[in-house]
Amino acid sequence: MTIFEKPLPPTPVLETERLILRPLAPADAPVIQRRFPRWEIVRYLNERVPWPYPDNGAIRFVEICEGEMARGEKLYWSIRLKDGPDELIGIVNLWPDDGQSCDMRGFWLDPEFQGRGLMTEAADRVTDYAFRELDWPHLWVSNDDRNHPSARVKERQGARLVAFEPFRSVSGDGRRMVWLIEREAYFKTRATAKTSATSPSETPTNQDCI
Repeated sequence: MTIFEKPLPPTPVLETERLILRPLAPADAPVIQRRFPRWEIVRYLNERVPWPYPDNGAIRFVEICEGEMARGEKLYWSIRLKDGPDELIGIVNLWPDDGQSCDMRGFWLDPEFQGRGLMTEAADRVTDYAFRELDWPHLWVSNDDRNHPSARVKERQGARLVAFEPFRSVSGDGRRMVWLIEREAYFKTRATAKTSATSPSETPTNQDCI
């Protein structure tokens, strides 16, 4: 049995400086139903996302997620601010390499909270968990090539662009960018970023990221 064939553990609670990542739960469905069905969120997602989003879309989504988590197939986290933890502002999920899809992580964030580095912060924490706790050697990730903020998250994590492939999103035919995040390269990139952030010669800048 390979590392990717082992059943996943229960989704743990994870924390960052500004965020709490909690296992997705049925109580999250009403907030998902309110926040998720926006064109700026769904337009670059896989065409499997129903659009227009049905009234019971979030309930059905959470039911599917609960089944996948119970079977040890995927991990789903709600993204919450530490200074407002009662309501999710997005979702991040993780699943093992199936050897075919070249995709192992997904996320979305309410546009109201974009531009503050929160999505990168959540993605980093989940990637840390995959490499440190699950001992995965790599993560395949992808995005519609028009989704530049998503691509920047991957670039900041030291991901290597491997290919462009045909892709059909909610907004129609296009291409996806396929990236590979390797454990050693990821931690090297993180260490370099931390060193730069603490250097007195560096001038802080506002970065346009989700």
